[in-house]
Amino acid sequence: MIAILTGDIINSEGHKASEWIDVLKKKLSEWGQHPSDWEIYRGDEFQVRIAPEEALRAGIQLKALIKSMKNLDVRMAIGLGSEDFKGIRVSESNGTAYQRSGRTFENLKADKRSLAITSGNDKKDRMLNLMLKLALDFMDEWTSVSAELVAIALENPDLSQQEIAQQLHIQQSAVSQRQKRARLDLVFDVLHFYSETVKSMEP
Repeated sequence: MIAILTGDIINSEGHKASEWIDVLKKKLSEWGQHPSDWEIYRGDEFQVRIAPEEALRAGIQLKALIKSMKNLDVRMAIGLGSEDFKGIRVSESNGTAYQRSGRTFENLKADKRSLAITSGNDKKDRMLNLMLKLALDFMDEWTSVSAELVAIALENPDLSQQEIAQQLHIQQSAVSQRQKRARLDLVFDVLHFYSETVKSMEP
């Protein structure tokens, strides 16, 4: 089983690509080689092949990184499944993971959602997407400073509040307040639940 994450940048037309594209490329390159594992195409759309257990963390990391830039956000669909053909480019590869990711991504705008998962297991998909819907209620509202803190915390989960404060050049008390506003504890709970659910799907 693999995961395919398909996404695009929300409000990209109101911003220069130079504001976000290098940040996106840098993060995608951490998960594989271009273009066999990730690509950016049609201006602001992207696709990345990633391990299933890492897919949601990757999606939330991308959301936090992009939302740390004012008035930008990201819309993403995660497809879990098989890879029947691996092309030179990720966009040329095929399998149920690619098909599920693509179809789910096409429905995101109509459903007014910024993140969804499809695995082919209807019961677990309903459970995961209900959890995501509830989490997006606060994740979609992250300010740029909240998103910046989440991005750092997900990248370095063992950092103390003091270490994060030093990195952001703010007081430790401000880090604590931002973590509460960002609902960081719930973000980690969601990731843990997703990880446990994906493990139970694997043969």
